[in-house]
Amino acid sequence: MEKAREPFTNPYWYLGSIDPDVYLSRDYAPLDQRMRAYIDYARAIPKVAADIGANLRGPLPRSYVELAVAIFGGFADFYQKDVGKIFERVQDPELQKQLAEADAGAAQAMAALKKQFVAERKTANERFAWGKELYQSMLLDTEQVSLPVEQIEALGRADLERNLAALKAECDGYLPGGSLKDCVAKEAADRPQGGVVSAAQAQLVVLKNFVQQHNLVTIPSTMDARVAEAPPYNRGNFAFIQVPGPFDHEVASVYNIAPPNPAWTPAEQAAYVPGKAALAFVSAHEVWPGHFLQFLHSNANPSKVESLWVGYAFAEGWAHYCEEMMIEAGFGKGDPAMHIGQLQMALLRDVRLLSSIGLHTHGMTQAESEKMFRESAFADAGNARQQAARGTYDPYYLNYTLGKLMIRKLRADWVAKMTGGRPTPGGDAELKLWHDFHDKFLSYGGPPIPMLRAELLGEDSAPL
Repeated sequence: MEKAREPFTNPYWYLGSIDPDVYLSRDYAPLDQRMRAYIDYARAIPKVAADIGANLRGPLPRSYVELAVAIFGGFADFYQKDVGKIFERVQDPELQKQLAEADAGAAQAMAALKKQFVAERKTANERFAWGKELYQSMLLDTEQVSLPVEQIEALGRADLERNLAALKAECDGYLPGGSLKDCVAKEAADRPQGGVVSAAQAQLVVLKNFVQQHNLVTIPSTMDARVAEAPPYNRGNFAFIQVPGPFDHEVASVYNIAPPNPAWTPAEQAAYVPGKAALAFVSAHEVWPGHFLQFLHSNANPSKVESLWVGYAFAEGWAHYCEEMMIEAGFGKGDPAMHIGQLQMALLRDVRLLSSIGLHTHGMTQAESEKMFRESAFADAGNARQQAARGTYDPYYLNYTLGKLMIRKLRADWVAKMTGGRPTPGGDAELKLWHDFHDKFLSYGGPPIPMLRAELLGEDSAPL
């Protein structure tokens, strides 16, 4: 807020701030009580929309303007078309009247805000880059990472090459003589039957069973997540999870999956739907043993400081780390498509790191970023377009790979400490060490990983 001044420059900052999900999908109170709370929220939206319009005065980068049109237009549609269905079971005519009036006012305000940003397309520019100084400050202020950007970039590129080599090795058997692009396309062609939402829900059962059977990490609750289609105001990324906070009890988490943008060509829309194998690792990332499990631990932490403040690199690093860890533990063993699906996700996050640094410190254009997602992560056209745009307004998304690399280094060093530097034992003995590391790691809530590294190893050593 002080250095990047995002409330005054970046519409992405407002997405989480005004999301009504807490009233709509979290069963924290009887529906009529949540409806009253939502009506208060909706009545506040016209003032909120006016403030947002005043704060975000152009000219703005083109990708920010398009994001604002999508977000605020999505809110307008959501208020008009979707909220009433959620509360239709409440048999109170006066409340229903108040809801209709509040939603109409909120939708009108958001439609006007969308119109403001549609008009700003005329003055939009490409000046989204933060610059190296602010970018380096972001790493230090938010993650306590003081490494030079150039070193982080080199490590990210090395991880990209490591994953490309693994993909080539797997594809040599999966599609002999084919290109890596064709190999990934073959995996992607095996799409979930019955839709991604129902397929993801079924995958969660398989993933949870694997985590339990291999005792990879303690599951501290009997809660499960449910899967739903993402709301229209939040479809700038394929998947995300909404988790309750530490003061909520027995409240459901929702793993959201976005449909393709209807403005895309039919071919782009079809290509946006991932293959079953890639979807399995999206599900691992979002739920078992990724975000959902991590937040079960952090929400149960007796320290409210440790449970409330969970960092970007900790949360996204853990979820992304879990994808590769599941493969290492034997998930999908004997099925090359599963490993290819995991590597697709890893390559996507490697390119996020490289794009984030390139876009904000090297003068990379959005088109160049999009090309890198297509050529180095084998992303479909719609996904590549979304990811390149996201890099302009969410430079923090380097934290998926950055966090993963810090966690893998910390695990290796912690295991070496536990074994006295002897070679890792392998097999069940090694999985037991991983289990202990995972439980220890998650017991701290979600602090900057360099801080946790000093705590676990008793020294202030290099995190990468």
